[in-house]
Amino acid sequence: MPAYLLDVDTGIDDALAVAYLAALPDTEFVSVTATPGNVDADKVARNTLALLELCGRRGVEVAVGARQPLSIPLLTTPETHGPQGIGHAVLPEPEGRVSPRHAVDLWIEHAKARPGELTALITAPLTNFALALRKAPDLPELLAGVVIMGGCFYYQGNTTPTAEWNTHVDPHAAKEVYAAYRGRAMEKLPVVCSLDTTERIEMRPEHVRQLAEAAGAAVPELVLPDQPEGQRSTSDNGIIRHLSDALRFYFEFHRRYDQGYLAHVHDFFAAGVAAGTLEYTARPATVDVEAESPLFAGTTVADFRGLWGIGPNARIVSGNNPEQAFRELVTAVGGLAARLG
Repeated sequence: MPAYLLDVDTGIDDALAVAYLAALPDTEFVSVTATPGNVDADKVARNTLALLELCGRRGVEVAVGARQPLSIPLLTTPETHGPQGIGHAVLPEPEGRVSPRHAVDLWIEHAKARPGELTALITAPLTNFALALRKAPDLPELLAGVVIMGGCFYYQGNTTPTAEWNTHVDPHAAKEVYAAYRGRAMEKLPVVCSLDTTERIEMRPEHVRQLAEAAGAAVPELVLPDQPEGQRSTSDNGIIRHLSDALRFYFEFHRRYDQGYLAHVHDFFAAGVAAGTLEYTARPATVDVEAESPLFAGTTVADFRGLWGIGPNARIVSGNNPEQAFRELVTAVGGLAARLG
């Protein structure tokens, strides 16, 4: 059974990633931890608990770790993900409660109890993971694999001209994480899903319609550019209704910044890479992060040619298949929505 440690900042595309993993057969959520990013850590944890319950995954331990980046003030993005982090969606109040335990302790405990069994998926700033590596430097050897959504290489940033959001929120943490992987075996290096390829995963209104059709909806789910901003879904299927409302906000945000009526669902792609269900290729590289420069903070640099004379510390995704990814998403999440009604 695939078993995951997730670290999220839920987040519209984090929500889609969690729903996707919940839809896969026999997926085990060992624990899900909250890092501040899109919203503060407490909102992240609440959103994640509510979403897991909506997707039929009650009883998963959700814990908060750091509440601030390592060295700089927290910056959140209500303009991108909405004031609560999930767009126009209003998730039900979760029945479960956030764990009193610290996220870092959970990661280390689970990794040591199940060496070589757990895959880590991090779709948030790398704060919690950096803290875990400080406390347990052998963590990379204990995990079966690590997938990180973050960074951009030879590609325009989405937060500054050179920086991607997750890395920009806590560049010091990202720098520590990549440094911790120097000298590791190739199969232990993190797979990095950067904007170079995640921005090819463009979700569009037809994908929302297809999700509802796969769920067996009697009425088409139409999220269209000529509809009023903030229009709410009337679907009687909870998963479809909440994802539709979240994604509409994301479509509106991308249009506002001249990217079209679409959504870059970065974290869903990273989840599919972690699950081994989405097609991709990757190249080894030596990655470092600029943490101090006011102009370039959060900029990720990849040396693919060995010019620094330092061995690779990451495998950067270089190719993917958006059509296959969305077929997989529609089948899996639409099927989950159909089963849960």
